[in-house]
Formats: sequence, C-alpha cells, structure tokens
Amino acid sequence: MNAKPDIETAALADLVAARRAGTLSAAEIADWAIANHAARGEAFHAYTTWDEDRFRTQAAAADAVQAAGVDLGALQGIPVSIKDLVGVQGYPIFAGCPRELPEEWRREGPVVSAIRRQMGVISGKTHTVQFAFGGLGINPHWGPPRNPWGDGEHRSPGGSSSGAGVSLHEGSALLAIGTDTAGSVRMPASMTGTAGFRPAWGRWSTEGVVPLASGLDTPGPLAKTVADLAIGFAAIDPLIAEDPIAWLERQSHASLQDFNIGVLDWFFEDCEPGIAEAAQAALDELAKAGLRLSKAELPHLDDVTEIFSRGGLHVGEMVQFMSDEMADYRKDLDPNVAIRLESAETYPAAEHRRRVKAFERMGKVVNASFGGFHAVVGPTTPATPPLISEVDSDPAHHLALNLLMCRNTNIPSLLHLGGLTFPVGLDAAGMPVGLQVCTPAGQDETAVAIALACERALGTARERLGIPPMCQ
Repeated sequence: MNAKPDIETAALADLVAARRAGTLSAAEIADWAIANHAARGEAFHAYTTWDEDRFRTQAAAADAVQAAGVDLGALQGIPVSIKDLVGVQGYPIFAGCPRELPEEWRREGPVVSAIRRQMGVISGKTHTVQFAFGGLGINPHWGPPRNPWGDGEHRSPGGSSSGAGVSLHEGSALLAIGTDTAGSVRMPASMTGTAGFRPAWGRWSTEGVVPLASGLDTPGPLAKTVADLAIGFAAIDPLIAEDPIAWLERQSHASLQDFNIGVLDWFFEDCEPGIAEAAQAALDELAKAGLRLSKAELPHLDDVTEIFSRGGLHVGEMVQFMSDEMADYRKDLDPNVAIRLESAETYPAAEHRRRVKAFERMGKVVNASFGGFHAVVGPTTPATPPLISEVDSDPAHHLALNLLMCRNTNIPSLLHLGGLTFPVGLDAAGMPVGLQVCTPAGQDETAVAIALACERALGTARERLGIPPMCQ
C-alpha cells in the first residue's frame, strides 16, 4: 500500500495513486487546501468566490464514491480552481465586473463537465481581468491578486487569468483552469513560476465561457509542474481516452535526444534584464543534456505584432459583444478596458474580415515553415512583472506595457500554433522566467512531451526556482 504523501510537495501523480490506494482521502486534501486559504487567502487575493462548505461537501462526495469502489478518474477529489470567466453551476460569475452576469452564464461547458464527471473538487472562482481584456491582471472592481514572488512588493500576477497561478501557490488548488486568447494562461503561468498550456484552438470547447474573441479563445490548464499539467490536460482533453497517469508515463518515454528544437531569436529581442539570460542558460543546460538546438526563423512575426498592436481580432469581436449582449455593463468597464473599446468604435467589419483572412494566410505559411523542427522556443514574456502601482493609474502606460507583455504569447494564438510555458529561472528582479514551447498546429502531445523531457533535465520549479517569498 502506498505511503501517505506530503500534499505540499508531492507530484499530482503520487496524490492520485495515494487516493486510489486509499491512503489519502479527498477530505484530507480539502482540509489542507482550506487551511492554506485561511492562512494565505487574504494576502494572496486569488478568488472572487470561495465557498468552504461547498468545498467540503464535494470532497465528502468524492470520498463516498471512492468508498463504494468507484474510480471516476484521476481528478476525483482533486481541488481545481476555475477562472471567473467560466460558468460553474452553483457559483456566481462576474467575469471581472462589479455586478454578477445573468444566470445563463453559469451554465457549464464541456471543460467543467469533464472535471465534474470525475468528481474533481471545485475550490472556487479565481479573479480575472474584466472580460479577459488585459495581460497584467489589473481589475479596479476587485483588486488584483498578489504575485507570490513579489517579496513584499505588489507585482502583477499576469492576466487575464490573474488568480489562477496564485491559487496554486496559495495551496488551495492543485490544478487551475484559465482561458487564453493572446496569452492569458501562459502569461500568468510565466509570471508566477507555474506551467501553463494553450491547447490548439478548437480542441477544448469554449462553450460555457464568456467570450473575448471566438476565433482565438480557448480554455487551458495551469499547474505547479509540467508533469502535473500533463495529468490535468489528459484528464480533461476530449481526444485522450486512456488514464491520465498512463498517458503521462507514455509521454515521459521521450528523451531530449528525440527532439530537434529551433531557438527563435525574435523571442529574445528587447527582453528586460535577466529574462533572455535565464532562458538562454536553461537552453545551454538542455543542450549539454542532449537536446538538439539550432537557430530558427519564422516569417510574419513582425506583421502579426503590428496587427496585434492595432487590436488584432479581439477588439472587433469585443466591441460587438459589448454592444449587443453586454450593453448594460458598459458603464461599469475598467478604464483600461474602456479606452481600447472607445478607440475601436468605428472599427469596420470589412477590416475585421481582412484581418481574419490575413492571419489564416500567415498561419498556413508559418506552420509550413517549421521544417525539421519539432518546436521553436524562447522567453514566454519579455518583461518583468511590473509593480501594480506602476500600471494601475495610467491607462496609456498600462496599454504600452500590456502590448509588450503579450508580444511573444500572441504569436501562437493568432497563428494557431501550440503554446506551452514552464519556469526555467529568475530574472534580475528575482521574478520567474518562463520558456515557451511553440509547436505546429495539432501537435499538442509533442509540446507536452518536449516540456516533460526538459523538466526532467532541469528540475521542477520548486527545485530550480525555490519557494516564492510569500510562501516561505
């Protein structure tokens, strides 16, 4: 029989094994998570909605099913936080607004349903930038969560899934679900020292998710390690039928020597102090361990960035959504969101169609340009998580920094590539640096396998980065 693992440090695979063996209960995991929230919740500010009674009730139900000899899946009894842009029955949904959205938006889509079918435990609803329109985590209605790496300073946790990575460090969740349009899973994962994955667009349904840009939006998971992330992905993914633990083991059979990786210099340009250096140091270590690395180039990166700086695809769809279904909420908009919508009021439908076709054309060219590379890599975000005080009161500065922060993550989104980030070091300010693995469309399993092999060689975030100052 498996020994009882330390929930704080154990891999998710070991926790699942212990739960299946009967040496660890969902109630024990819930007690651990609730105690962590009681100790850290006020400081971390990860959640819009936290319901301790509902948490315990779900855990007890998962244990009752386990006691009856029924295993519903790897997530049974595992606490999962859900971004407050995603509908969960029985929980309010605000989408970052000061008022709750109509009840129809509580309806659960396939991602939450997959968690529910396994009796995963919903820990609560985590903070988001209003309507997911921003990468820095700012929200004047609710206040931004604290990045646990801030060391006494209130730094951005990334956005728009601003509470997701924070909930993992708080210890109130073992898996987090965010959404990603231009990087809203990968930016907070990179900025909080966690792993985050944007599945291929269309692979995970957006039903039950408040939209930003339907042609780009996708739910995605965050976890403390790539191995944990892989289990969460496999447990929810509609295309993976085998047990997530078995799937993880199969993906882990690949070694660094199996992959040919392109280093994209474009991702390293204009990085703030220590970011490019940390990413390069990790790549140097991986090369010594056997990863095949060489320089890579992809076309249209500047073209994508230029169109993104003018609103990409999201601004046109957001204006339409706010003018139609959410017209009553326009008066409550965060100034950082409102300023971008106001500038797009005269945005013509013909221009939107032109951009859609341009991205489709560029995406085909870029996907065909990978050649013999399994993936291209570089820093996930080029900027250090800023102090909240620097960006909370100046919309113009906020907009400029937001564009910089999204520069590397918007490329996979707009070109429909795969995108996975995992932590590889600390920058000059002592903040986490993520390495982004970008794969051609439809190669999600390859992205996971590459990241797993890299994590085995470099060590997990806890081993490589240490413990965030706020968690010590």
